[in-house]
Amino acid sequence: MLRGQNATTTAPAGTSPAPAANPSLDDAQHLYRTGKFDEAVQEYQSLTSEPKAVFAYTGLARCYLKLRDPDNAFNAANKAMEVAPRAPDAQVALGEVYFRQGKIPEAEQLFVKVINSGAQNARSYLGLARVSAAAGLFARRKKMIDQAYALDPDDTDIRSAWFATLTAAERAKVLRDAFEKRTDTDANAKASTEKPTETLEVQPGPPAHTCRMTSKVGSTRMQLRQLMVDPTNFRGYVLDVKLNGLTSHLILDTGGSGILVERKVAEKAGIKRLGEAPVRGLGDRGPAPAYIGQVDSIQVGDLEFQDCRIRVVESNSVITEDGLIGADVFSSFLVDLDLPNAKLGLSPLPARPDEPDAQAGLESVADTTPRFHDRYIAPEMQSYTRVFRFGHELLIPTLLNDKIWKLFDIDTGSTGTMISTEAAREVTGLSTDTRSRVKGLNGTMGVSRADYVKVTFANISQKNLSLIAIDTKPISDDAGVEISGFLGFSVLRMLDVKIDYRDNLVNLTVTDPNVR
Repeated sequence: MLRGQNATTTAPAGTSPAPAANPSLDDAQHLYRTGKFDEAVQEYQSLTSEPKAVFAYTGLARCYLKLRDPDNAFNAANKAMEVAPRAPDAQVALGEVYFRQGKIPEAEQLFVKVINSGAQNARSYLGLARVSAAAGLFARRKKMIDQAYALDPDDTDIRSAWFATLTAAERAKVLRDAFEKRTDTDANAKASTEKPTETLEVQPGPPAHTCRMTSKVGSTRMQLRQLMVDPTNFRGYVLDVKLNGLTSHLILDTGGSGILVERKVAEKAGIKRLGEAPVRGLGDRGPAPAYIGQVDSIQVGDLEFQDCRIRVVESNSVITEDGLIGADVFSSFLVDLDLPNAKLGLSPLPARPDEPDAQAGLESVADTTPRFHDRYIAPEMQSYTRVFRFGHELLIPTLLNDKIWKLFDIDTGSTGTMISTEAAREVTGLSTDTRSRVKGLNGTMGVSRADYVKVTFANISQKNLSLIAIDTKPISDDAGVEISGFLGFSVLRMLDVKIDYRDNLVNLTVTDPNVR
């Protein structure tokens, strides 16, 4: 049970004291908080002798995380624990590294331990806020961020997290107040500060581009069409979606986000171009050129939505069909992917107790609206598996070869199950495959081959020989957590997959006798 929100400022006996005023530590921290991470590393490295070592190593761990170097971050956090194993700063730094490694329960335990100790450590609350967001506990996340901000509003990571929880009106006020406190009179600086403030002003009436549902029906069930690799094999399903009345054939992808279409489709449908928005995915080309487009009407089965935005990818992409549609688009609904029978069902989510029903909409682009509700598990969903959500990624705890737990992405857009090369090395042998390539949104990438790997998730097991292994670090870096593999279409096609995006819940039902 979490305690410590009203704890005193006295650190428990045996822990390291808070860092005394120290110009060198202050300088290193300033470099970190101003985004000069390489310089901060050098400064912290010069301070790794007693009595500053624990603070130097925790600072190093955070710098390395910012530099997307989790291995060195882990080494630095371990050094901090060796120097002062009971120090709150050391425990929190290790928790932050655990979080990046995908060891979310272990990270949560450390954050809660520090909070319950009575130590007024701001980043322990920030860490628990991050865990809460991944678990769908947004009310708890808000409380933790507010507590962190009250303790250390100058921490740039904390301030950024706190700012993201504000409404548009609150953000505008924060920006105006910050501007009024500025001492510079440079006209360009003033204009650059006023501009974002103006865009955050709240106008009366409903917010623009809400992609609201206008149809009277609240549920629908649709047929999916097979996406063929050759005349006898298929690798996914396609959903027919009308964009401004034009039927588009979009690959249904639980590993994707929003609606993404080719430029030629957007031009035929009369989709208005708004602004640039490159998209990232697997591949070696880097982000794909794309832009945000305005769609007046989107029809999915019996449901219609108006005033929506989608992403449009420029030419020369590797998308087949007309584009992609992420299952997270339907996060206002209970999503039922009956893959063995090629059906998609959308129905209302269980109502939260003592709350009015929310208006259904379509998340055709990423939703950044602050959420303040904790996950609700309805009585009929008690058997569902709890997953971690990072944006559109649904990460399910997966046991590898009955040895270690990792986080795998539930991804119908992946042809087969894949494992990260790093996770593969922990459980099996690994060999080079020079003949195979994996195709993604941003091009192709080379692969290796993992020997025998048994994956177990939600009481389902799949045994794999010669499993494809890829470097998932770029994807993990973007997500901020280690993604150790993908449960692909080859196994998901045999399951009925129900997804509650609102509450981070999935239900996987076996319908094929070859899967257990």
